[in-house]
Amino acid sequence: MRVVLDANVLVSALISRSGAPARILDRWERDEFEIAISPAIREELDRVLHYPRLQERFHLPERSIERFLRLLARQAVEAVETEELTVVESDPTDNRYLECALAPGAEIIVSGDHHLLELGEYRGLQILSPAGFLALLRLEHSERGDGAKLDRAVSKASDQTPEDQD
Repeated sequence: MRVVLDANVLVSALISRSGAPARILDRWERDEFEIAISPAIREELDRVLHYPRLQERFHLPERSIERFLRLLARQAVEAVETEELTVVESDPTDNRYLECALAPGAEIIVSGDHHLLELGEYRGLQILSPAGFLALLRLEHSERGDGAKLDRAVSKASDQTPEDQD
């Protein structure tokens, strides 16, 4: 599954390792999904991480910011936007997330931004909150887990002789 994470989700994951955004990054690091990112989103993320009020409050070391940006550059799927959208007129920068998601064929945008969340869906893209995305991952994980249990049960049953099945 390919996902676009809003800068607000990525920033939240960096400043608090206990919330839903941090758990989302943990799941990404376990290869449960791919992140798609565009140059425009990387620029916004870099800009936001250097906001003076964010730095004053959370004291993010420059080294950590640079390491995180390099990790995204290496590990995320690079999206090259092919279309300029004007879907979210009240906050045009939110359109960059839609453009990014459509370019590499992402399925989901995860955001805490109310402009995007109010859309809910766009051209087949789901737009979910961090908590909603974690719920989806849990559901998919449990379905795979049930399938694995079923496979083991079928395998065990087929290994038994007719006398064992009585």
